Amino acid sequence: METKIFKRDELDEAAELLRQGELVAFPTETVYGLGAIATRDDSVKKVYAAKGRPSDNPLIVTVADAEMMRPYAKEVPERAEKLIKHFWPGPLTILLFAKEGALPSSVTGGLKTVAFRCPDDQLTHDLIKKLGYPIVGPSANTSTKPSPTSAEHVYHDLKGKIAGIVDGGQTSFGLESTLVDLSVEPAGVLRPGKVTPEEISQVLGEKVLINRGKVADKDVPKAPGMKYRHYAPSAQVYVVDHSEKFLKLALDQKSGVMATSDILAKLTIPEENKFSLGDSLLEADHNLFAGLRYFDDMKNINAIYVEAFNDGEESWAYMNRLNKAAGGKHI
Repeated sequence: METKIFKRDELDEAAELLRQGELVAFPTETVYGLGAIATRDDSVKKVYAAKGRPSDNPLIVTVADAEMMRPYAKEVPERAEKLIKHFWPGPLTILLFAKEGALPSSVTGGLKTVAFRCPDDQLTHDLIKKLGYPIVGPSANTSTKPSPTSAEHVYHDLKGKIAGIVDGGQTSFGLESTLVDLSVEPAGVLRPGKVTPEEISQVLGEKVLINRGKVADKDVPKAPGMKYRHYAPSAQVYVVDHSEKFLKLALDQKSGVMATSDILAKLTIPEENKFSLGDSLLEADHNLFAGLRYFDDMKNINAIYVEAFNDGEESWAYMNRLNKAAGGKHI
């Protein structure tokens, strides 16, 4: 299959491919998503096949606005309305009870809940509106690999497996959206992202719980990223908890280092073995997946050392993804 790259003036062609049951990747402010019409079981199953994704890992439904979401939710409680008004379009995914029979079990994983997201990306809004249906939107990468933050990343992983990619350039944030569960009392954050639990709590006027638990092998996760290995390149990733430890590592030409610019300047390894996370947590959020992919493409790298950030809730999303990539290995 040829994988075509679509520009802004080619959205009609991209929408037509989706209408025909094909897969088209699309940009968001977080990472690129892999789109298929959410109401078509045959199309959704192609997503699992293209990604190599476990079939019990539910998918997020991506909509152009809140009105497109309503026919597929059993109800939209007041708590959801508050969050939608404050954070949509934006990097917040909301888990609600699904309307019975409105979506195939391939989307919900057989659960009674479904997650909805309205990204802050005009290209994707226009694509979905032309299509007239919501689309599923898992990250457009091979399952377990670092999420894609550019059309080139998607093409690298899924060339020949999907029909097209809508090229929206580099994503502006770089980590997946926050996912908040409103099917329970009190609400709980199942996946951290740019929107913090504190911000959600302030809007809802109630304390939001943080889910840090693991999903048992026999259970279906309520949200993506809760059960299976994620974001990992081929080489072993290590989290370096304190910056001074970088100077004590036995680094060689098979070592990759991802850190802020000031740390990298102190290291004597070749420049190609360095990847700058930038100079702040915000820049590190944006660059984390790109750095993991950079070293994944360097076949001689067998260990990747990545700087940790300890900035409270603000760094929770970054550390969540980094810990998953490292399998919990710290230095």
